Amino acid sequence: MSVTLRLRQVPGLRLDLRGLTPAALAPLAAADIERLPVAQGNRTLPLAEFFDVSVIGEDSDRLVFEGDCSRCDRLAWQLDGGQVVVEGGVGDQAGGCMTAGTLLVRGSAGLLAGCEMAGGSLQVDGDVGDFAAASLPGSMDGMRGGSFIVRGSVGQRFGDRMRRGTAVIFGDAGDFLASRMVAGTIALAGRAGVHVGYGMRRGSVVFAGPAPEVPPTFVPAGAEALVFWQLLARDLARHGGIFAGLPARRVQRQLGDLAALGKGELILAL
Repeated sequence: MSVTLRLRQVPGLRLDLRGLTPAALAPLAAADIERLPVAQGNRTLPLAEFFDVSVIGEDSDRLVFEGDCSRCDRLAWQLDGGQVVVEGGVGDQAGGCMTAGTLLVRGSAGLLAGCEMAGGSLQVDGDVGDFAAASLPGSMDGMRGGSFIVRGSVGQRFGDRMRRGTAVIFGDAGDFLASRMVAGTIALAGRAGVHVGYGMRRGSVVFAGPAPEVPPTFVPAGAEALVFWQLLARDLARHGGIFAGLPARRVQRQLGDLAALGKGELILAL
């Protein structure tokens, strides 16, 4: 079935929407969904206090949020299947720890978007805040799988401790992009801030747009790795935009971060 939750008005205090996934709502009638508990501050209130609920059909595992959900946190938290669509912005930790399914945000997202996601597909049409595709506070692993597409720009520490998966950014990136990265791939179309790849151990960061300021702890690679680059470039080209022309471009690889005994690479498309 398809469930639509229409936000009545922007809440005065932030809402915690964890647990609202297509799989969780599928067996419920509209009246049962309205009674589901939602945390706001130190109170727990029924979902109907904030959202109008409508249920259509029986065959689709689709959940749609309408309205300005920028004060709604943990939307699609631990998503394990189905499709969640947000017709607007979302708050913090959107798509956090998701393992499967699709989350499409047609606005911007707050802090820690896609934190520790292990699978599925997350797309944000606007900007995302700091620590996206990164680890939760106190954790050692960031993004561990899946694909994360950002049509806008990202904040600081994007991909911090990232371990696996692919992230594609069509806008700019803040400082410390791919800091402490362990593995995975990040592709950037716009400009990057300072301290790119700080503490990077493995993984690849592709710069399809302006070349970043390469830290002094990275050194030029001796080998060109042409076969690897063609495979990676063709995979990124399917996202379109500036990435579509990557297979035809030459690259310069910088290896590091040697200060962390790292074997990561910054790939500058020429």
